[in-house]
Amino acid sequence: MSPAAEVNFDGLVGPTHNYAGLSAGNLASMSHRGTRSNPRAAALQGLAKMKRLADLGVPQAVLPPHERPALATLRALGFTGREPDVLRAAARTAPALLAACASASNMWVANAATVSPSADTPDGRVHFTPANLASKFHRAIEPAQTARTLRAIFRDATRFVVHEPVPAGGGCGDEGAANHTRLTPRHGARGLHLFVYGHRAFSAGGAAARPTRFASRQAFEASAAVARAHGLSPQQVVYARQHPAAIDAGVFHNDVIAVGNEQVLLYHENAFVDSRGVIAALRRTYGSLHPGRTLTALPVPARRVSLRQAVRTYLFNSQLVTTETGGMVLVAPADCEEERTVKAFLDDLLTAPGCPLRAVQFVDLRESMRNGGGPACLRLRVVLTAAERNTLPPGVFLTPSRYDALVAWVKRHYRDRLEFSDLADPALLEESRRALDQLTTLLGLGPIYDFQR
Repeated sequence: MSPAAEVNFDGLVGPTHNYAGLSAGNLASMSHRGTRSNPRAAALQGLAKMKRLADLGVPQAVLPPHERPALATLRALGFTGREPDVLRAAARTAPALLAACASASNMWVANAATVSPSADTPDGRVHFTPANLASKFHRAIEPAQTARTLRAIFRDATRFVVHEPVPAGGGCGDEGAANHTRLTPRHGARGLHLFVYGHRAFSAGGAAARPTRFASRQAFEASAAVARAHGLSPQQVVYARQHPAAIDAGVFHNDVIAVGNEQVLLYHENAFVDSRGVIAALRRTYGSLHPGRTLTALPVPARRVSLRQAVRTYLFNSQLVTTETGGMVLVAPADCEEERTVKAFLDDLLTAPGCPLRAVQFVDLRESMRNGGGPACLRLRVVLTAAERNTLPPGVFLTPSRYDALVAWVKRHYRDRLEFSDLADPALLEESRRALDQLTTLLGLGPIYDFQR
């Protein structure tokens, strides 16, 4: 293994995976509202994707789901009595609140936090800032559990620091790594950090138009706060604004319209306001950090792949990874293979002069895709040295035997169908708690949930 490697921490899909259509601006989430979900299939598809990455030689680890329904949140909203009474009262009088408190959206851990590896920070520690996810209620209840989980895994304070989320309110939303890309010649080298935002919370931010259909979720101020908290030098940071037309087309996060890995950035030509200027700034910054090295920027023209096609297929929500042999592979949703024009573009990209991609592999994530999350949504990228990795609980890493154990765990505990009415079923809460209690033992995390304390 190299001195430092990027570990993909994938979120396990939770037992309450359902289609409540809670995320305005996420077209897939909105269009599947009210349909029946299959939590068992969703979790198994996610695990199969993890195994695919591990088989490519990409270090793979697991982040556990949050407890849902979130009874503590429902109680904070005024529901009282025994737990079955709370669930029934919420379903009867405030079904939208119950849906929000039962969402399994925490499986999309690209929104869990922003991460800076030790090679980039002045104190030589890996820094995490849990996202405040202030733009959506069902996600804004996640940060406390996210921080608790991260601290249980990255427990060595001499090597890791988990900050508090950026203060929310006033439009200062932070959506985590979904709006952050690190570019570097190799994972262990010093990195360039690209932070993408949709609006400024405290100033107009120039003459560029604002989105008119959907609201921006990421504030410039939140991105800048994360960079400051992590001690990143201004000489290694570039800020770019999302194009309002992209947001209105359903690009709610930058990872729906751009993906990077090591020295490569694949992006739609309409990803940013002034995409040419953004790429020029990235090239300058990259060159100053690594003299003699060149950033490989791969634009995707709108005439080849429209914004609508990019959103529908989640082409840019693919995982761009470096395999153990050093080649790059794009792990894309099966929807990209089925969309003729997108598949044709990928075929041409693989044969283009100077393209570093060696292959495209397609994965079936139908259950997650229907709710608005593709391969990249499901993973948080954490660059770790071998010494840093050795301080983590071994149970979080995906090995062949642990994959088999997790598959058996899902089949034992997850339902194969879920409708909205099931969210008020006290049995679902008990099933979920039994599952999570066993999971924390399997992963070696100890008691991280309120019900375990």
